[in-house]
Amino acid sequence: MTRKLQKEIDDFNSKCPVGTPVRYWTGARQGEGKKSITTTAAEIIGGHTSIVWVKDHPACIALSHIEPITD
Repeated sequence: MTRKLQKEIDDFNSKCPVGTPVRYWTGARQGEGKKSITTTAAEIIGGHTSIVWVKDHPACIALSHIEPITD
């Protein structure tokens, strides 16, 4: 599990450095989500979830609920 998470984190961090514009969802990935920018590199939390922190949101966001804004 940790190798898979580390690969996910490494891939995200190589494509999305700190300051990357992103869209995120705090619950189910429904609707347009919210726009923000990353404030940290992605990391593993609790040994089981890959996350990143975004500006103006008080909690971390799972990478499964983040997508970079490319336009």
